[in-house]
This record gives sequence, C-alpha cells and structure tokens, in this order.
Amino acid sequence: MEADFVIVGAGSAGCAMAYRLGEAGASVLVIEHGGTDAGPFIQMPAALSYPMNMKRYDWGYTSEPEGNLDGRELACPRGKVIGGSSSINGMVYVRGHAMDYDHWRDSGAEGWGYADVLPYFRRMETWHDGGHGGDTYWRGKTGPLHVSRGPRKNPLFKAFVEAGKQAGYEATDDYNGEKQEGFGPMEQTVHDGRRWSAANAYLRPALKRKNVEMIRALAHRVVIEEGRAVGVEVERGGTVEVIRANREVILAASSINSPKILMLSGIGPAEHLAEHGIKVIADRPGVGGNLQDHLEVYMQMAASQPITLYKHWNVVSKAVIGAQWLFFKKGMGASNQFESAAFIRSRAGIPYPDIQYHFLPIAVRYDGQAAAEGHGFQAHVGPMRSKSRGRVSLRSANPADNPKINFNYMSHPDDWEEWRRCIRLTREIFAQDAFKPFVKSEIQPGADVQSDEQIDAFVREHAESAYHPCGTCKMGRRDDKDAVVDGHGRVIGVEGLRVADSSIFPRITNGNLNAPSIMVGEKMSDHILGKDPLAASNDTPWVHPNWETEQR
Repeated sequence: MEADFVIVGAGSAGCAMAYRLGEAGASVLVIEHGGTDAGPFIQMPAALSYPMNMKRYDWGYTSEPEGNLDGRELACPRGKVIGGSSSINGMVYVRGHAMDYDHWRDSGAEGWGYADVLPYFRRMETWHDGGHGGDTYWRGKTGPLHVSRGPRKNPLFKAFVEAGKQAGYEATDDYNGEKQEGFGPMEQTVHDGRRWSAANAYLRPALKRKNVEMIRALAHRVVIEEGRAVGVEVERGGTVEVIRANREVILAASSINSPKILMLSGIGPAEHLAEHGIKVIADRPGVGGNLQDHLEVYMQMAASQPITLYKHWNVVSKAVIGAQWLFFKKGMGASNQFESAAFIRSRAGIPYPDIQYHFLPIAVRYDGQAAAEGHGFQAHVGPMRSKSRGRVSLRSANPADNPKINFNYMSHPDDWEEWRRCIRLTREIFAQDAFKPFVKSEIQPGADVQSDEQIDAFVREHAESAYHPCGTCKMGRRDDKDAVVDGHGRVIGVEGLRVADSSIFPRITNGNLNAPSIMVGEKMSDHILGKDPLAASNDTPWVHPNWETEQR
C-alpha cells in the first residue's frame, strides 16, 4: 500500500485535502479508523444529539477531572466516522472573526491573516441565503460545501433578534460576511435537508477518482527514516502494516489525535516521551500544549405560551417528523434548530465580539435529555477567548490507549470575570419587551443566582464544553520553541510531514470550528501542492466605530 500522499483522518480538513490533492492528479490514500456515516442518525439534521452520544461514531474522550469545575470530567466528543466531527457536530457554520486570523498572522503564522484566508472561505462554499438577504459579495457561490439557513418560522427566533436590538445591540444580516457583530440568522451546513458534512461535500466526490482511496485502520505512528516521514504504521484486521508515502504524510486526525500520533512517533516534549520509553526524534515541547476550547452554559427560560419545540417531544411527533424527513427531506427534521445567533462584546475596550449565542426554541440538554419539563427555550452562551490553556499528553506508549486531556478550564482569573458579565448580559436580553409575551420565569441559573459567588458556583457546576478543542500543534515561526508546524503546516524538525486540522490554530476562533478547519484543509492543499496561494483580499470587515468607549 502506497500513495504520493497519505492522510491520517477523514475529518473536516482531511476530506478537503483528499479532494484538492486528488483533483490535482496526485495519488492519495486516506486512513480513517471510524466506519460509515450512512443512516438517519447522522444524515438527519434534527437528530444531531444522537451520533455524538453513540460509541459507534465517537472516540468517547473525556477530560481529566477539571479542578476549577468541581473536579468534573467533561465530555470531549470527536468524530470516529467518515467526515470526522463534521458528521456528529451541530452543523453550525461560523467562519470566525477577521481579527482572529490577523492575530494568527501577528503571532507568527505568516500568510494566515484575514486577507489570506477569506479567498479560501469563498472558494470552499456554495452559499444559499434562502431569500433572507445577507452579504453575497463576501460569500462563495461555487464551492463543494453548501451552507444554508433555517426557515426561522418559530416566533422565538425573531424575538431573540428583536430583544438584542431593543437592548441596544447591532443587527447583522450575515455574521459570516462583512459584519460579525450583532444579532441575526444562524447558518448551517445543511443541503437539500441533509447534513452536509465534509464527507458529503468533499470525500464522496474525491473517492470517485481512481487516484483517491480510503482504508479503515487505526494509525499507530508516523514512520520516520533519517529525519524524513516515509509512511504510517497502522493496524487493521489485527495485523500491523506500514503504508508508504512517496511524497508526504499529512496528519489531520483532530486536535486530540494529531498530537497523540506525533508523540507516539517521537515528536514532542522530550521528557514526556522518555517517561513512556519513546525514542525522541524531534524535541518539540509545544506538541499537545496550547490546548483551548469554548465553555458554554444553557440559559433557560420557561415559556408562557406552548410555542416551543417541546410540543414535538413525544414519540408520535418524532415519528411524524422522522417520516417527513425520510421521504421528503423536509420539515422539522431538515434543520438543526439553531436558527438565530448573536455575537456581542462583553465590555467597552474590546475591539471585536467575545461572547457567542446559539438560540434554541426548546429547553433541553445537548445530549438530547430534556432538562426542563414543559415549554421553554434557551440560549447557549459563553466567552470566546478564554486565557486558560491545557494539554493533551500520552497515557502510555500503547496507541490503543486514550490520551490524557487536561483543558485546565477556568484557570485564568479573567475567565471568571468574563463569565459573570456573560450571565448578566444574557439576562438583560431575555428581559426585553420582545420576550415579554413568551417568558414565564428563569429555569436556569434561576432568579436567586445573583451575586458573583452564586454565578461562579453555577458556572462551576453547569459549564459544559462547546466541543471546540484546538491549538495542540500550534502554527508559528520556526524559531518559536512552542510552535509545532510552520505557516505551510510542515512539522518543524522532520521532513515530509505536515499537520493540517484544528490543532494548528495558534488561538481559538470566534465561534464553531468546523468552517475554519475545512478552510485549513483547503489552504494547506495549495501549500502541499506548491501552488501560489489565492490572491489576498483587500476587503475591510466592519468593526464597531466606538468600540473603545461603548459596549454596544
């Protein structure tokens, strides 16, 4: 088994690279440990809470006990299936803010400023505004990834946006266009009523080519000879074999598994590798470090009218919705139900949004367990740029063992301050006139949770991961000891080896990570092929004119 390029991981970035490298005529072999993504649990958008909680589709990772969150072990789902996490995620599509990428560039990821990445966001998407307006100039029209908007029929979606405006915030027609800041419609990777994962968008078309193939196997380590990656050792059907790469090995195995495979291959913090008896090939202390994530809580309100999705929370209604979707790909089943969103700044002096809202017209847990009996609705909310950093490390030298994941959540004092502002600003939005006809009472945190101490206790007990781990193979300058890859994704200290997935993010982006992960796969493909990158864009995104003195 050999190919020009061996890609480990058929996730968001891996599928995009398989498509682009195959399109250029190179032979590509993709290694994926997970199985098929066929079936309604993955393909039906409204069923999103199922695949994330199925061992069959998820690596089943959890964090180590998190000291600042009452010692809880938080779930860290990662897709173990074709399409990776894009097959089990909430299908929310957020590019991130322009300033995120300028920060990448300024921190040493040369060629990754907003002007450099915007052309790739345009190249990758076909945007359907659904007649709802929006920012056509900033969007792509011909890419493999279809992006659409939900119908927003429920009056609560409109109430959320109206309440934001009444509270004095901006409105935005398209947070993925010129202006992220404000309240408006949320976008989803749904096409013709189906989840439009990286597998549907990129991998299926790629596999139709004779030069692209995929095998199911567990990648153990990268095989390195005389300082150069020459292949990948895998296990399939109980036997261990090496798959050779004639040109390069590319890791796209996630922010949890890419650093794990690097460390098992002898690339990582020398002391840590020695503890596990692994021969050090490149001492890169940054491998596994710089781990970041978004935390969120569900701010839940009891509804005074029976207009929420709770009326469908029964076997008969679910069966009807399921049948409608199976036969026609229409109806409630064809949306992830996240149809309104907001990005706001938590205080004056912050140049771009640092709080994100997903609004949902039912009060329910993400794992599909109803949290509130009866009619309610909720906003998922959390700060975007926590200063806390964690680490992924090896549990043992056995590739079958899960790595240790320590997010170190809430370890920076600023995080607590941000969270208090988050909760209070959200309450203020729910208290606006637009919600008056719909709000009965606050379910969670509950009206009695008011002081800083009470809010802190609520966060400690209830904050959950938003499932956006990243940063563990940081992209930066070659002389930065914490950088793992350079601006072309090349692993520093080893030839013929790259990493391209969310692990290379120098800092977490504003919002959900699926879109930036796919963009990384798209842009890295050009670097791998030695092509000139797409011409930089001259477009200037919107920034609040009075951000220094005004919070809204």
